[in-house]
Amino acid sequence: MAQLRPRRRLALAVPVALSLTASLGFLPSAATAAPVATAPAKAQAADGPNLSYVVNTRTDRRTLESVRREITRNGGTLVAGYDRIGVLVAHSANPDFARLMRAAPGVDSAGATRTAPLAASATMDLGTPQALSGAQLAAAGATATGDEDPLEPLQWDLPAIKADKAHEKTLGSPDVTVGVIDTGVDDTHPDIAPNFDRAASVNCVSGKPDTADGAWRPGAAESPHGTHVAGEIAAARNGVGMTGVAPGVKVAGIKVANPDGYFYAESVVCGFVWAAEHHVDVTNNSYYTDPWYFNCVTDPDQKALVAAVERASRYAEKRGTVNIAAAGNEKYDLAAGSITDPASPNDGTPSSRVVDKRRCFDIPTELPGVVTVAATGAKGLKASYSNYGLGVVDIAAPGGDSTAYQPPAPPATSGLILGTLPGGKWGYMAGTSMATPHVAGVAALIKSTHPHASPALVKALLYAEADATPCVNPYDINGDGKVDAVCEGPKNRNGFYGRGMADALDAVTR
Repeated sequence: MAQLRPRRRLALAVPVALSLTASLGFLPSAATAAPVATAPAKAQAADGPNLSYVVNTRTDRRTLESVRREITRNGGTLVAGYDRIGVLVAHSANPDFARLMRAAPGVDSAGATRTAPLAASATMDLGTPQALSGAQLAAAGATATGDEDPLEPLQWDLPAIKADKAHEKTLGSPDVTVGVIDTGVDDTHPDIAPNFDRAASVNCVSGKPDTADGAWRPGAAESPHGTHVAGEIAAARNGVGMTGVAPGVKVAGIKVANPDGYFYAESVVCGFVWAAEHHVDVTNNSYYTDPWYFNCVTDPDQKALVAAVERASRYAEKRGTVNIAAAGNEKYDLAAGSITDPASPNDGTPSSRVVDKRRCFDIPTELPGVVTVAATGAKGLKASYSNYGLGVVDIAAPGGDSTAYQPPAPPATSGLILGTLPGGKWGYMAGTSMATPHVAGVAALIKSTHPHASPALVKALLYAEADATPCVNPYDINGDGKVDAVCEGPKNRNGFYGRGMADALDAVTR
C-alpha cells in the first residue's frame, strides 16, 4: 500500500513511494447471516454519537432472541445477525449501550467497532500508485516472448516464486475461487473480467451483504488496492497486460472498506461469513481491522472485536476456506514482548501506547489458523518495511522494496510489484499487501491440484513446499552500518521468512 497515516496496511513509503498492507484461540467456533427485523432505537438513548457495535453471544435460538430484545431495549438497532457464530451487529447512540449489553444474559462480549461516529468524515492519503505510461507498456510488450502476456517481463515476482514454471503445467482451475476481502475490485478490467466470480462477490461495508450489481467495485475516489491485489492473484493469461500467480482461477470482490478507507470489524465479519457460505476457497486479507492496530483483550471493546472477527474467520475455515493475511508494514517484531503503537485509534485521536503482545493482537493477521505473510524484495531479502517475528510469520513472498535496496534483474526496472488498477490500467505498488496475494495465488494452485484438500491440508502443503530461506544477520538493508532487524530461528522456520518463500511450481507438481 502507500503510506497514508501510520494506520493502513494499504500503502507504504520507502525511499520510493510504495504501496501495500501466533495465535490466541480462546473462542468457540460456531454462522449465517440471519434475516434481520430491525426496530427503532429508543429516543431516551439518543444522547451520544451514533456508533456501530458487535455483540457476541451464545448461538442457541433462545439466547439470540433474548439478546435481540436487549439490543432494542438498550437503545440499539439491529443491523445484521450472524447467528451461527453468535455475532450481532447493531447501531446505537446510547453511550452506555456496550456496558448494558455486556450485562445481558447470554452475552459473552460487546464493544464499539469505532471511535468516530457513523459516516465519519475522516480522509486518508493513499498516495498514487505508479501507473505505467503508454511508452512503458509498449517497451514491456516488445520484450515479451512465447506465451507471455505483454507486461510479464516486468513481473520479476513471478519467477521469484517459480510461477512462470508452474504456468507451463497449469494455470489453475476455474473451479477455485479466491475472495479479495479489501477495498473493492474493478471487475470490468480486461485482465480481471475473464476470471471474475460475480456470484461470490459482495459489498459488506455496512456489516450486512449488499449484492446489488457492481456493489463490490471501488468508487472513483476510493483506493485501487483491492483491484491491484485481484490482478496479482488471477490476472488472466489472455494476451493483455500482465499475468497473475494463478491466471486460471476465479477471483471475487468482497468489499469491506468504507469510502474513507476504514476496515471496521462488522464489515470484516460479514466478509468472512460471506466467503464461508459462497464456496470461496481462499481469502486474501491485506489489511488490519480498524481502528486499533493491536486489539487488547484487556479492553472490553477491543476484546469484543477480537472475538467477533475470530469467530468469523474460524467459521470460514471450518467451511473450507483458507485465510491468508499480511504481516504489516511497520518493521515491527511481532514476537516481541511489547510494541509501541503510536497510531491507534486511527479514526479518532491516536495516542502512543505500549501494548503487551501476549494480550494484544493484530486481527486478522494474528488469529488462529490464519496464514501470516511477510514481504521480500527483488533480491529475496526481507523487505525493508515488512513486519516479522519468530512463530508469527508463516511464509514469505514478493512484496517489493525500494529499487535502491533490492533492484530487479532486467528487463524489469522497478523493485515494486506490478498489478491491475481500476479503469483498465496497470501500475506498481508494494508492501505486505502485495506479498499476501502471491501466497493466496499459490494456495489456489494447490487447491486446483488437490481439489478435495481441506484447509488444513492446503496449509500443510503450502508450508512443506515453501523454499526454506535462512536468516540474514546482520540485516542492514540500507547499508548505513546499523542493524535494522534481527532474524531468529533456523532455515526452515524463522522470523523473517517463516517456512520460506512460497513455491508455485511445487504447488502444481507435488
